[in-house]
Amino acid sequence: MDNQMIIRLDKKADFLAMDNMKKHKAIALFSGGLDSILTVKWMQKCGYAVHPVFFRAPYFKAERALQSADKNGIELEVVDISPEHIQLLSSSAYGFGRRLNPCIDCHGLMFRKAGELLAARDADYLISGEVLGQRPKSQRRDALDSVRRLSGLKDLIVRPLSQLLLPETKPVREGWIDRTHLLAINGRGRSVQHRLAQELGVMDYPSPAGGCLLTDRNYCLRLQDLIDNQELTLENLELLGNGRHFRLAKDLKLIVGRDEQDNLALENEFQNGIRLQARDYMGPLGLLVGRRPEPAELKLALQIFMSFHTKVPARAAVQMQNFIHGLPQETPWETESGKASQDVVKTYHISYN
Repeated sequence: MDNQMIIRLDKKADFLAMDNMKKHKAIALFSGGLDSILTVKWMQKCGYAVHPVFFRAPYFKAERALQSADKNGIELEVVDISPEHIQLLSSSAYGFGRRLNPCIDCHGLMFRKAGELLAARDADYLISGEVLGQRPKSQRRDALDSVRRLSGLKDLIVRPLSQLLLPETKPVREGWIDRTHLLAINGRGRSVQHRLAQELGVMDYPSPAGGCLLTDRNYCLRLQDLIDNQELTLENLELLGNGRHFRLAKDLKLIVGRDEQDNLALENEFQNGIRLQARDYMGPLGLLVGRRPEPAELKLALQIFMSFHTKVPARAAVQMQNFIHGLPQETPWETESGKASQDVVKTYHISYN
């Protein structure tokens, strides 16, 4: 298939689609990865109208997709599907990948949500950058078919990079898309995609990994902790991707920022709990989330928090303030705290490291 692909690219075919094809618009599921960039750019170069959409949830943020789209001249809409997606974590029909990633159910949900946008975006069919055989869990032939069934829109889905190897769907049968504009990429290698990227002028794209936190080992450990403690809420999930997390009690957690960027992200997402800061020293932000801590629990939290202030002496003042719905509720108060030993820190740290 690589040779066929290269020949097609070298011929510099006429990329203008017929007039009747141009009347039909596609909604593209856009992840920000190379395959989704290629799908949008290829279809646009072939003359088709494409409306790219990124579906956001707490464990796949929009920032990477927005940066990727901007660098490649792609206008991107972001749609939040957090409430629906969180339900998949406890009710996945097709199970999980290596971690807590319900890939088949996830893709089915995204296609269904994209289908709900068709009328409002004046679009007629859906496209995505999935490549047959590239991912062992979600891009096998049977997995792609399962995604189509889950979406409820199986006859409107086109996967331009691999569609010549898949059953024809309505947009191809009805002539909305010229079959000669569809490709036959398959397998885990990416040499053909790199050649196509060069042909399309796509020079800036992220590495294959990193788009979904549900495949990250430590993130999934923290996520499983939320599930085990019945704290799987949108508010808790928004905080899960940043900072160091410590389980102090069944309904009480401490989160400590890693750096300035981490602090800002945590501060932006923080809604309810106690905010901790060393009074006289720059350093990580601390958040106590859950119920109000008992005195012994607060002492432990402060000691763990202060252990990450490397420039602070053995004891120093910590300023605390209670927040509800993101707003300070009372005058800050202070107390002096020492530092926890590394053994204590490791005991409560939710991490494999």
